[in-house]
Amino acid sequence: MRRMGVPRVHAPVLSRSVAMLPMPAGGMAPMRGTVLVLLLLVVVGCGGHGERPYTPKEAPSPAKSVPSVAPTARVETVAVGQKVQVRIEWPADADPLLRLVTDYYLDSRRAVVTGDDRYLRNLEFDAADQAHAWVREFADQERSLRGVARLYNVRVQAVMGKGAQVNACVDESGLRLIATRTGKAVSPQPRWTRVPYMQAVAAHRGDDGVWRIRAFVHSKEGCGR
Repeated sequence: MRRMGVPRVHAPVLSRSVAMLPMPAGGMAPMRGTVLVLLLLVVVGCGGHGERPYTPKEAPSPAKSVPSVAPTARVETVAVGQKVQVRIEWPADADPLLRLVTDYYLDSRRAVVTGDDRYLRNLEFDAADQAHAWVREFADQERSLRGVARLYNVRVQAVMGKGAQVNACVDESGLRLIATRTGKAVSPQPRWTRVPYMQAVAAHRGDDGVWRIRAFVHSKEGCGR
């Protein structure tokens, strides 16, 4: 699956790391929102001098004969295998770009509990390399997941040119890291089962019009329960 000439980015140890999207080797210090946006926009190689910050498009005004219905937030619960569920709290009038982070979260968890490899779709090579290492670590350590995770405050932080940043708050206090041989929870449980965190993806729109994740970043700030 690896290509020659590209260094592997080693995934962090499960018992100490944030168990979602892979982090760069050595981890990353928490960053406040403005710095994080600037970092990710640089990573995706966007932001020409003439570009304007992203603002969500407004829906066209309905015909006068049709009553106006304001969009409402909704909650979706998705089963990932037989023992894991993910609760997604969608905002009203959700932007399609939000699925960059939500779909990857679902697919990466599905890879851990079922072995499905669809989590590699719509990832650029460096991101795919990190993701593969992270998922494989579960298998190498004979670990899996059980319980309920929650994604909330999912938002498009910025879009400039062909680059975008999408953020999500992740609460995995309802998840447990388990040993696959015994089916029992590992003791002690890792920190990510106790403290919510912010997960961001930096994405790039290719010439084919498809958005693909280029980088993963996480922060310990900005996501209370």
